[in-house]
Amino acid sequence: MSQDNHNDPFALFRQFWQQATPPGMQAFLPPMSEEEIERKLAELKVVEGWLTMNLGVLTMQIKTLEMQKAALHSMRPKDPPIG
Repeated sequence: MSQDNHNDPFALFRQFWQQATPPGMQAFLPPMSEEEIERKLAELKVVEGWLTMNLGVLTMQIKTLEMQKAALHSMRPKDPPIG
């Protein structure tokens, strides 16, 4: 054990969880240090920005298609009145 492990009462638990957790699930474990928290916050903010941008593009595409549909509907010839 290193000197850090003597000062960290949770080092044994952290080591156990890191070894017991499958590699794909380690991203869902809570960060254990302030540096890890800061890094994770920065990563999540980048992902949030990317998703927000994509949501804006998606919303714009939906509105454009709705406008095209309305334009096509308004240019459609009217049916003659029956009767």
